Amino acid sequence: MNAARLSTVHSLPDATSPASMPGVVDQVALARLYGEPLFAMPSDLYIPPDALEVFLEAFEGPLDLLLYLIRKQNFNILDIPMAGVTRQYLSYVDEIRQRNLELAAEYLLMAAMLIEIKSRMLLPPRKMAEGPEHEDPRAELVRRLLEYEQMKLASMQLNAVPQQGRDFLQAHVYIEQSLQPRLPEVDMNELQSAWRDILKRANLVQHHKISREALSVREHMTLVLKHLQGRKFVAFEHLFDPSLGVPVLVVTFIALLELAKETLIDITQAEAFAPIYVRLAYTPS
Repeated sequence: MNAARLSTVHSLPDATSPASMPGVVDQVALARLYGEPLFAMPSDLYIPPDALEVFLEAFEGPLDLLLYLIRKQNFNILDIPMAGVTRQYLSYVDEIRQRNLELAAEYLLMAAMLIEIKSRMLLPPRKMAEGPEHEDPRAELVRRLLEYEQMKLASMQLNAVPQQGRDFLQAHVYIEQSLQPRLPEVDMNELQSAWRDILKRANLVQHHKISREALSVREHMTLVLKHLQGRKFVAFEHLFDPSLGVPVLVVTFIALLELAKETLIDITQAEAFAPIYVRLAYTPS
């Protein structure tokens, strides 16, 4: 940030005058300089010109200074009194030119622009027969000032926003893991996906248990004999019950073969492809 500074030097009283001589009471030193006691003010004390400096208003550039002069005196920025503003601006530039010539360079450029605008306003405007209306010499300067003011207000608003490290500090809290367990964050979709994976794995390792059904051929032989008892002929297919399953049908067929082998039943057929009938081979007494 550029700033113009005004230095003032305060003269010291003569070291030889009685008013300037400090009194030494009981040989008590006024101060110590590099460890040595100092009982009187030195007569050759020198204060450089820059020892005491009074800082004027700080500005960020020529436009900032010019806007400050206009706003401070409540001038209309669209109708700037160039004479008064230029006079105040030049007095400020003279002050900073004595302190910092490099700093004054950019301010001098704006001063030249103000003088040019003022001189153009003193001259009568040229009237063109069919040309556009004469533009105010201050128009370009007003445009730049308005844009700069908008940017400055925006920067002030941004600077007013609390900033970490400047307006507040980030709090750091350390909690022991044993005191504050960290629970996992799980949503519904993850639970559904995990459940589908479990079902897939369960289908891959599914066990199929096959058990043998204990069927007795002798028992089914007795059932066939009871079914034939009291009947002359029974159709072969009526001795089988498909609802009992294939193993029962097989055992029933084996039981019929065993009964036929032991000549306990007769299996007859009138001709080829004719129905097959079964009957008891003996008549109970």
